[in-house]
Amino acid sequence: MALPLLPGYSFNKNLGKEKFHKSQHFDYTNGVRMLVGSEKPGIGGELLLGQKHKPKYSVFPTGEHSQAPSWVAFDKQVLCFDAYFQEPVPQSKEEKFRVRKCKIYFYLEDDTIQVVEPEVKNSGIPQGTLIRRHRISLPPPDDDQFYNVHHFNINQEMALYSRTFKITDCDPFTRNFLRKLGVRLNQTDSTPEDPYSNLRQQMEESMRPLRPYERQDTLKQFLDHDRNVLRFYCHWDDSESMFGDPRELILHYFLADDTIEIREVIYPNSGRDAIPKFLHRSRLPKHAPIPIRQPGEKTDRTVLNVFGPTGHGGRFILDSLKTGAVQENFYRDCDLTIGSVINVWGRHVTICDCDTFTKEFYRSKYGIEDFTPVQYRAAPAPRPARQVPPYNGFGSEEDSLCSCQGLLPKPPQKDFKKLMEKDRQGLESNVLRFVGRLETDNPIDLERVFIISFYLSDDTITVFEPTQRNTGVLGGKFLERSRVKKPGQELFKSEMSEYFTAQDLYVGAHLLLNKQPFQLVDADEYAFNYMEQHAEEFPRANVGTILSKIKSISKDKRDQLIAVTEPAGTGVIQYEHFRSLLVATDCGLSEHEIMTLGRTYSEREQPEADLGMMLAVAQDQLRRKHFEAFADMVRAFVHEDRNSSGLLPSHDARTICKAFQLPLADDLLRALLTKYEKESGEIDYHAFLSGINWRENPAPLVLPEDVLKFDVTWSGTPAGLAVRSINYALMLEDVFGPRGTAGQAS
Repeated sequence: MALPLLPGYSFNKNLGKEKFHKSQHFDYTNGVRMLVGSEKPGIGGELLLGQKHKPKYSVFPTGEHSQAPSWVAFDKQVLCFDAYFQEPVPQSKEEKFRVRKCKIYFYLEDDTIQVVEPEVKNSGIPQGTLIRRHRISLPPPDDDQFYNVHHFNINQEMALYSRTFKITDCDPFTRNFLRKLGVRLNQTDSTPEDPYSNLRQQMEESMRPLRPYERQDTLKQFLDHDRNVLRFYCHWDDSESMFGDPRELILHYFLADDTIEIREVIYPNSGRDAIPKFLHRSRLPKHAPIPIRQPGEKTDRTVLNVFGPTGHGGRFILDSLKTGAVQENFYRDCDLTIGSVINVWGRHVTICDCDTFTKEFYRSKYGIEDFTPVQYRAAPAPRPARQVPPYNGFGSEEDSLCSCQGLLPKPPQKDFKKLMEKDRQGLESNVLRFVGRLETDNPIDLERVFIISFYLSDDTITVFEPTQRNTGVLGGKFLERSRVKKPGQELFKSEMSEYFTAQDLYVGAHLLLNKQPFQLVDADEYAFNYMEQHAEEFPRANVGTILSKIKSISKDKRDQLIAVTEPAGTGVIQYEHFRSLLVATDCGLSEHEIMTLGRTYSEREQPEADLGMMLAVAQDQLRRKHFEAFADMVRAFVHEDRNSSGLLPSHDARTICKAFQLPLADDLLRALLTKYEKESGEIDYHAFLSGINWRENPAPLVLPEDVLKFDVTWSGTPAGLAVRSINYALMLEDVFGPRGTAGQAS
């Protein structure tokens, strides 16, 4: 029954088709015209009449929940089958057929097959790879298809290129893999015996002698221990003989052939000839010296009877009991232990020590753990102290010492490593600066302020006096940069003088710099931070050491510290009260330790950043860099603002600024964006761009004292007390524990 002609129905089969090309089937290969695309489809990728789709790659299987191709999923996975085939042997009396065993490998990644025949010694047959790895087609009439995994099973025959192989068994991986596929495996079959191979085996067994020759196989020992040598340090006491003295020897034991070599340790100016070897490499007998044997007396085996001529046709009988063999004992590795005495051709040599490889060898092979060396020589006498003439006052002490150490004076060596680590690196100056005052009764000198700088790179000190108005004292450099000796040392002496180090400088320290007494009363922020970061080098900046000092005070002083009441129960007191309290209780803390404790438990209030100052600094930087692309930035912000709300997320605004390479510091840009950020987390970009536009909305000029610079001209006058309030309750809790356990701790 014909279908009705519905609206929209068309008899044109090409409707909606996009490919109309015809595949190429003929081409030139090596200059010969031939058919190269017989498996290609027809017009538009459709199969021709009578053509079947042949998979180009393995169709088995893609795996569950895996989209990886077969050459990835089954990489290095191969099925292995044991098989054999019979080969007829015409025109031979000994055999009619030959059974040849082989291995069939099936590669899962591309369905290729490889057949390999294991080589048999003296078979006379070219063996190895019988069929190279490739896809093999099925026998006719299915020769247009190829073997896949479903064609393999145990105890079945396969025809590969007109040769019938019978599969007898497979390996465990193959068996497990086929079972997971649902293949029901047959029973294993045995490989039939080859009659000619059995005949050859019987002939070889009949040719074996009933009393074979003994063979000493030393090749395995050579291959296992070649270039492995045990080293022992030995001692031979030859002091009893005339002109004899103790000798130091090095014994080498070669594990490859059990030979021994001995070399003598000859020191310079010892008066002995530097002979190459004390004992040449050879096997060392235990009971030496041994008598010299006559030729033929020392043999491995003894011949009892000889029948007939010694050449062809003669026979002889060997002595199986070895009655004429000469037994000789040689030193082996088991005989060489630390402390044992060996006989080296009549010389008694003591083994005293060995190297690391020898210790590991005896530890792994014999389980020896005690390798205590034997002391064979007395301890060297202490060298007399070298007398150095006293310092004569010319040059530095290091120069005078170098002139006494050699005929050619050399300049003193500096600590180059310390110089490279502690030299100035950018803003990291590695200079500790302190405020010092003179300890004097002169009222004019009491008002003088000095800046004492200590350079960590070379332990030098400089003293600078800032100029003060209406004091009548000219400021300037007070002490040139140099190393300063500690007071109370003799000038003309042989020992090196002691100099001030970084640990000697702290707030409250008393220094005598070139007969001028100073007291350090303050330090800059960098010095405090550096000492606190390197607390292991500066004990007075170590909070743990300071707290341990407070813990060790008496019970009365501890109760006095705990009894302090904080205003309104907040647990916070002023720094002046905190300092006076620690000084009154006499905890043994210096001024620097009190300041470190105050800095640790201080409650600092962050000052609010001034928006006008920030805009002035930003405009100053933009003006210096000649940045004027504000109109383009406005268009970029408006383009990103899809809702035309005048607001953008902070991340997008920061990205646009980075895209225009806005020449502002990262911290300054982040702070400015925070100032213009709303509660919703978005930026008012119109106000932001108007604030940094130095052309249309110029801000007041930035004065030099307002610019944030590195403090290279620090005057020593603090701008204000950095620490104002102390969290006293937290400090008491860290020292004496919670308030509830304070009485128990006391």
